[in-house]
Amino acid sequence: MDEYLVPTQFGEDEFIEKKSRFIGRVWPVETEEAALEKIQEMKKQHYDATHNCWAYIIKDGAVRFSDDGEPGGTAGMPMLQVLQREGLYNIVCVVTRYFGGILLGAGGLVRAYTKGAKIAVDAAGKSMKRVWTVLYVPCPYTYYERVKLEVASFGGIIRTTDFGAEVELEILLPENQAQPFLDRLTDMTAATVEGMETGKEYRAFPI
Repeated sequence: MDEYLVPTQFGEDEFIEKKSRFIGRVWPVETEEAALEKIQEMKKQHYDATHNCWAYIIKDGAVRFSDDGEPGGTAGMPMLQVLQREGLYNIVCVVTRYFGGILLGAGGLVRAYTKGAKIAVDAAGKSMKRVWTVLYVPCPYTYYERVKLEVASFGGIIRTTDFGAEVELEILLPENQAQPFLDRLTDMTAATVEGMETGKEYRAFPI
């Protein structure tokens, strides 16, 4: 299955540039219809705004953008380029502008809409959607900190930790890292710590 980046959650941030207010927002979406719904929501919510510019990228689907009345190439395309540079899919971005009376010029508009998209992406965070292997790893307390470091170095996530007679961990690892991780545990602990695979999941987790 494909491995790709998506926004972790809804993200929003804003700034003022020469008295114009720019509000950047991004959402995770699975379909073009969902992206268009978010755009319409913002147009209704900010019906009094000067512009509601937008861009979206759907995995294996549509890639679209709109300047919404700003000079051609100064808003939608720069926003789309931010999403592409960040490597994100299944994302829609809307940057709303309330004009403050001072013209920014083409270069100023490009910078402002680029910034509006970037701060929204940063607010949302990134998640990697991929196949994760789920491991159950019981380990003595003496090895707990070492195991945590190894999980991080193999790009894994500790989902649950239970402290009993020993520490019981549920770990998610990128599919191709699971066996190297288990081999490393065996070598590192002289086979004192051994894990077992309990399943696989195709989903997104924050990175």
